Amino acid sequence: MSDKMIPPGDSEAKRDESLPPDPFDLTALRLSQDFVSMFGVKKLITTVRAKKPSRQDFFRVHPSPDYRAPVLMIHLKEDQEYFLVHPSLAGALDGETVPKTIYTVVNRQGVVSLWPVTLPPSDGRDSDWWKSERDAAERAMTKWVRLMPNMSLGANEILEGPASMAEPEWPDMPFKELLRIAFDGRLVDRLDHPVVKRLRGQT
Repeated sequence: MSDKMIPPGDSEAKRDESLPPDPFDLTALRLSQDFVSMFGVKKLITTVRAKKPSRQDFFRVHPSPDYRAPVLMIHLKEDQEYFLVHPSLAGALDGETVPKTIYTVVNRQGVVSLWPVTLPPSDGRDSDWWKSERDAAERAMTKWVRLMPNMSLGANEILEGPASMAEPEWPDMPFKELLRIAFDGRLVDRLDHPVVKRLRGQT
């Protein structure tokens, strides 16, 4: 037996090559950075938020028309919640709904969300806030951007990220499924829907 011993309590001491391998050697036990891909683990999308991108996040918008759609929505500003509205209720809910384009968005952390952006109103009374959001959505189809509200300007400022930023990884999931996850329980398709009753003071 070798008389070259590791000092008691000194876990960092270098082991003599004549000693048997340490079964708790972290070099051998530590998983590599790409262990997820090695074992074929797939991240499931079970939560999708409908929201405006955070002012602190760089984001991209999916460039395919298959990943966006013009829709009618109700926005409960107090609760910061969006509801999809079936077009058949447009007349009955006139004044309560807003036409928006829903864009598919991903941030630098790979978090997918749906961004409702107001379409130009038919009466021509557009807003610089809405215009700047539409401009940001178009730019974000090819570049990483941040959206910064500027109250003095009365619009959003758009900041472009450096060209060195890697291209985003988009979810392997159809847009319809992203919508289903984001608006589960928040599709207004009847006039006795709780949201309609709330707006009409019936609850």
